[in-house]
Amino acid sequence: MAEENDIQGIPAPEGASRIIETEYEIGQDNIEARIGPFGLDVHNPVFLISALSIVAFVAYALLAPTQAGEFFGWLRPALTSSFDWFFLMSANVFVLFCLVLIVSPYGSVRLGGSEAVPDYTYIGWFAMLFAAGMGIGLMFFGVLEPVYHMAVSAPLGVPSPFTEDGQLIPENVAAAKAMGLAATSYHWALHPWAIYAVVALALALFSYNKGLPLTIRSAFYPIFGERVWGWTGHVIDTLAVFATLFGLATSLGFGAKQANAGLEHIYGIPNSTTVQVLLIVAITLIALWSVLRGLDGGVKLLSEVNMGIALVLLLFVLFAAGAGTILSDFAIGIGAYFKNVIPLSNPFGREDTSYLQGWTAFYWAWWISWSPFVGMFIARVSRGRTVREFLTCVLIIPSLVCVFWMAVFGGAAIDQVLSDPATSAVKAQVIDSYNPPLSLFAMLESLPFASITSTIAIVLVIVFFVTSSDSGSLVIDTITAGGKVDAPVPQRVFWASFEGLVAIALLIGGGLGALQAMVISTGLPFTLILLLMCFAIWKGLRQERRAH
Repeated sequence: MAEENDIQGIPAPEGASRIIETEYEIGQDNIEARIGPFGLDVHNPVFLISALSIVAFVAYALLAPTQAGEFFGWLRPALTSSFDWFFLMSANVFVLFCLVLIVSPYGSVRLGGSEAVPDYTYIGWFAMLFAAGMGIGLMFFGVLEPVYHMAVSAPLGVPSPFTEDGQLIPENVAAAKAMGLAATSYHWALHPWAIYAVVALALALFSYNKGLPLTIRSAFYPIFGERVWGWTGHVIDTLAVFATLFGLATSLGFGAKQANAGLEHIYGIPNSTTVQVLLIVAITLIALWSVLRGLDGGVKLLSEVNMGIALVLLLFVLFAAGAGTILSDFAIGIGAYFKNVIPLSNPFGREDTSYLQGWTAFYWAWWISWSPFVGMFIARVSRGRTVREFLTCVLIIPSLVCVFWMAVFGGAAIDQVLSDPATSAVKAQVIDSYNPPLSLFAMLESLPFASITSTIAIVLVIVFFVTSSDSGSLVIDTITAGGKVDAPVPQRVFWASFEGLVAIALLIGGGLGALQAMVISTGLPFTLILLLMCFAIWKGLRQERRAH
């Protein structure tokens, strides 16, 4: 284990490594102050610009909700219809970049220096990669997406198994079912994890091997040199804060809507924006408790509990819905995914704009917005791995987990829809009326112990909400504290609070459409940052290879 670098809070490189010599000292641009009993240690101007912009955005959405709703309603389709090709081509670049690094000589470079040893065993590391792949998104889309793509969105023009009046077309079932699973897997497998892997590799390489602060700007030192400590770096880190905050707020908004739908479905609690706002406030307070408890007593404990509950629910659905059928669906989905991944990745000459723009472009923007958050988590647990080992495992392990989750929940839901379309609650909520937050509970309704499993699902959504808010506030705080990982706790409290406020503001100012509009608008400029990051990683690895 390397000695801890007291200034940066990260281990110093072990063995041969090309450390970047710079006069910059972490925290040199920070403002330290006290407001009553609370201490502050924030980067100037990243914290001030980010915080004031977020406060102004929340005020606008809350004071002018109608105008905000109209703006968000225009923004999302405008961005997805204009930039769908850019999002798809960029995601393809990230996948190809990772694959090239795996087979290149640079794959032998070890994160943390040539003599660094992994901080975690394979089992522990895989478990944390698995944890990174779990979240509100899997709960919200696990049933919705496979069913919707099978029957409504028609990816690549595959026809629906239903007529317009809801009658089953038997000859269309096999192809539609396979495409429903494949089109869903496409959004949760290699492409998103390549996005995360790029950010995680950049953070790990330039912090563990190069001795730079654990911030996004550090990755761009090979391109901009000392300018990364000036306004060039300020812009990069500020964009990372915006992307992370709105990406998290989108997930929190999805979680609040799903929890409210479940509470209405089981306990009759009204499904309304007011209840969702109250849920966000209550859950944000729990997140603040987790923040104050610290990493080990808060988010780590909750994550372990939640992983156990998620595994129990997954196994219950697997066996209650028929393990043989679902495992067959999993195999069908994997095969169909590899068969269709290239056509699905092509943004040109497509007629399935509902799927391409309404789903894929949004997903890539969402994953890119989440990338500083998930990337920093992965980087912090991956020291001591070679680049080849790191990229192979980050691409494969979480992808398999996500695809298997979708096969279990989506496969169970698809089988319910196809076996009895006339009485299927899933068909009623996804195909006939399109009520996304209720789709999971509609599927559980047809299985034994529905009220118990639905309550467990609500608890899962809430705890995912808490752990995402807590972990996300830590990442944003690290960036806005100039790379310090031990900044005062009140700053994390501030960011956790405003993650909830942004989710509330977006729900009031346009609902799901507003959530999706903002994540796309922040994901778009950050996509450019990630493309530049690939070039910076290549330059950094080339220097590191010479040191080895």
